[in-house]
Amino acid sequence: MAAIQEMAPGAPGIAARWTSSAKSGVGTAVSPACEVWFTVSHGILNEVYYPRVDMACTRDLGLIVTGANGTFSEEKRDTDHWIEPLEDGVPAYRLVNTARDGSYRIEKRIVVDPVRPALLQETIFTPQAGSLSDYRVYALLAPHLVNAGMGNTGWVGDYKGTRMLFASGSDGMSLALASSAPWQACSAGYVGVSDGWQQLKHGGRLDPQYRRAENGNVALTGEIGFSAENGGKMLLVLGFGPSPEEAGYNALASLQTGFAAAAEPYVKSWRGWQNGLLALDRKNGGDRKEKAGLNSYRVSTAVLAAHRPLGFPGPAVASLSIPWGFSKGDEDLGGYHLVWPRDLVETAGGFLAAGAADDALAILSYLRTIQEADGHWPQNAWLDGTAYWGGIQMDETALPILLVDALYREGHLTQDALEGFAEMILKAATFILRNGPVTGQDRWEEDAGYTPFTLAAEIAGLLAAADLLERCGHAEAAPFAREIADCWNEQIERWLYASGTQTCSDLEVDGYYVRVSAPDTADAANPKDGFVPIKNRPPADTQRAEWQIVSPDALALVRFGLRAADDPRIVNTVKVIDAYLRRDLPQGPLWRRYNEDGYGEHEDGSPFNGIGVGRSWPLLAGERAHYELAAGRKDAARKLLATMEASSGPGGLIPEQIWDGADMPGRELFHGKPAGSAMPLVWAHAEHIKLLRSLRDGAVFDMPPHTRKRYIEKKTVSPYRSWRFNNKIRSMPAGKKLRIEVMAPAKIRWSVDGWATVDDTETRPNVFGLHVADLPAGGLSAGATVDFTFFWSEAGHWENTNFSVRIEQAP
Repeated sequence: MAAIQEMAPGAPGIAARWTSSAKSGVGTAVSPACEVWFTVSHGILNEVYYPRVDMACTRDLGLIVTGANGTFSEEKRDTDHWIEPLEDGVPAYRLVNTARDGSYRIEKRIVVDPVRPALLQETIFTPQAGSLSDYRVYALLAPHLVNAGMGNTGWVGDYKGTRMLFASGSDGMSLALASSAPWQACSAGYVGVSDGWQQLKHGGRLDPQYRRAENGNVALTGEIGFSAENGGKMLLVLGFGPSPEEAGYNALASLQTGFAAAAEPYVKSWRGWQNGLLALDRKNGGDRKEKAGLNSYRVSTAVLAAHRPLGFPGPAVASLSIPWGFSKGDEDLGGYHLVWPRDLVETAGGFLAAGAADDALAILSYLRTIQEADGHWPQNAWLDGTAYWGGIQMDETALPILLVDALYREGHLTQDALEGFAEMILKAATFILRNGPVTGQDRWEEDAGYTPFTLAAEIAGLLAAADLLERCGHAEAAPFAREIADCWNEQIERWLYASGTQTCSDLEVDGYYVRVSAPDTADAANPKDGFVPIKNRPPADTQRAEWQIVSPDALALVRFGLRAADDPRIVNTVKVIDAYLRRDLPQGPLWRRYNEDGYGEHEDGSPFNGIGVGRSWPLLAGERAHYELAAGRKDAARKLLATMEASSGPGGLIPEQIWDGADMPGRELFHGKPAGSAMPLVWAHAEHIKLLRSLRDGAVFDMPPHTRKRYIEKKTVSPYRSWRFNNKIRSMPAGKKLRIEVMAPAKIRWSVDGWATVDDTETRPNVFGLHVADLPAGGLSAGATVDFTFFWSEAGHWENTNFSVRIEQAP
């Protein structure tokens, strides 16, 4: 007899890929001890995360069914799927997958063990044609330990005499799959070559010789021993651990304890957490059977809570998904399971709107811990604060200040607690004051310059910082922060409001706010005459005139309280936004991020690969609803709430983008349904909760009061125009003082008569590390010019460049 060959052929397998981002469920236990998070899509388990919410460890776990006549059926592809929560607001699910040929039905219930790192899937296989003995059912598991599909080793083994399927990653992290029904034939193989799918599809059986596959893209397959004795019912347990032995222990312990023993405390803890929230409940009528009767509010609150680790208090990842994951491999290390400070503040706002102040406070404390030494926050990061991408987005530095302010105003921060955040606030305000008003990237992580959302966040953040710092004994910091906020607010129209363009003529408006304008430098033309690079476009098609590109981001000027909803400039801009970005879909109107956006599928539906076409965002419907509410149109806001909810996928999860093209069934793209980007988007669910709260209150929940009072009610103006090296203004209105702001001590030599005579003014330091001098240009008439240069005191040399600011007629 030939020796048994244990090693599977075909190493290392095909290139590893993740799976669909179209999740229909996400879940974890409400327990600090829980180290497992799971996702569901197409009726099966997808990525399961362990031991942290930013560490994916599987691609998917599904079933394959073969029939007596040689049929081959894969439940994720060949069945119709139904999903429902076990209870409102409890992210534990009942799944029903019914074969389209009518041959069988699979029913599952899925929970996480609250006390150990294990996931439990109770499974009932019911023949709809023939008997149980006519079918063979196989579990197919694709390990991706940790955030990596390559470099895994899988094998068939046992723990204490109980047969299991094991896998380990390159760092030793391991999983074990156990079954209450006895495993029959089992196999380990390389994906695309010798894995169980290939064996069953092409040979109809598992080869018992393939018991191990090392250092590759591997898959584990085991035949489940369904029989008359177990009636087609069994329990699968996926255990995890830092070693195969510990993974095996956790799998066996949960298996022995059973499904009910895990499900009861799992559901009870979620029920308890949900019961502590405000009653903003809303039942869906449902345009699809799997959404009928869903409590959309409880879905959203569960999504927020399921994306955080209670054992690592504070952070929440942006989404337990990888956009277009089926086309992404190990190079996409983070997907969306990373912390974006902007998304995290929005998540905190959702918690606060729902009455979960403690969860919002935990986020604030976490943000304080991961703040960089210079005061900014990383573009995105792993849970421990290690930066992933290296961009600087100024809104991500301003928004945490506004979170402190919101928590304090809502009465959730005592004076002592507030003072504990004073250093964080001061550092953040310092970074804004030293580096604003321009941003390295806008909130869509693409372009530098002036953008309405970022400016609104910066200005609101500075006013909030001034108020908070005064309350914390730093009164000396407040005046300058307010003065700069006033100065920047007064220049928003100069930077961003375009008039006299072809768009104005076409749409009969006198002007509108553009999406972004380039930094105002001495060498640049008027910002509205410049060009903006468009990301995610083909290389030969990446530039547009600034006046051509608009965005719903302009509504942030209302959301943050800088401009009234009925300001004619805002009304004009809304008209332009609707003309260029609105898409009328079956569920109602949605909006794209900006015209010419390239972040989305290609026109033919193929996945985004660095270029594409941006689609409609449900999130933006929520933002538009808040604008409508600010404008006093509550009924319009309610309709947009319904549109946002109707844009959700199976299970009520809200996607990042909606496909607004024609149906493409072969690519699972349908008009008005989720596209292939992230689902759920936690930020969208936070916006949904805030909209529910705003509609209940009759006012925008998160509008900062400082800006509204200062700029809409009091109409505060600035006596200054500021010049700095990242904002080299070339002109200023008559009657303003010229404020020079630099990073080091300097003597400013200046002249108002073409250097015929000169004056010297020394800068003075302030608490924010800036060195400031005010030049008395307020008495100059239009047509005059202020020329100046610098002698750098510490370096002991002249700048050797002269700068000029022209005085213009005051508007």
